[in-house]
Amino acid sequence: MQASDAEAVLKIYQQGMDTGHATFQIQAPSWEDWDRSHIPDLRYTALADGKVSGWVALTAVSSSCAYAGVAEVSVYVEESHRGKQIGYQLLQHLINESEAKGYWTLQAGIFPENKGSLSLHEKCGFKIVGTRQRIGKMKGVWRDTILLERRSSEVGTD
Repeated sequence: MQASDAEAVLKIYQQGMDTGHATFQIQAPSWEDWDRSHIPDLRYTALADGKVSGWVALTAVSSSCAYAGVAEVSVYVEESHRGKQIGYQLLQHLINESEAKGYWTLQAGIFPENKGSLSLHEKCGFKIVGTRQRIGKMKGVWRDTILLERRSSEVGTD
């Protein structure tokens, strides 16, 4: 992902937000805020016809050194490209690259209504570890998230 992808990345992010089932956020942040919150060398885009059709990125879950190999996944696909395996390809690439950089656990918090994202993550080896009930409000309504994680079979096994 390049800084020149910013407009497309944020547009795709907003499309996900507009579904009401992708994130608690309702408005895409500035590029500067987005850039600051995501791990610089673990963010990727997919291209279709020379345009960004999806993206995937990691966010650190903690600043504690004990969690240096644990990160949260975000994966978004442009609405006209959903159902074309782009999310799967992005997430698989991110898994491989994150393991090469020493990450042993990837996690995701997904709304139960987001069946496509739950299926994608499970297809990529994520396991449901629980439900975070009433974890946050969205437009005044309490929402649950399903917590999934993927443990590397290569990194952090000693």
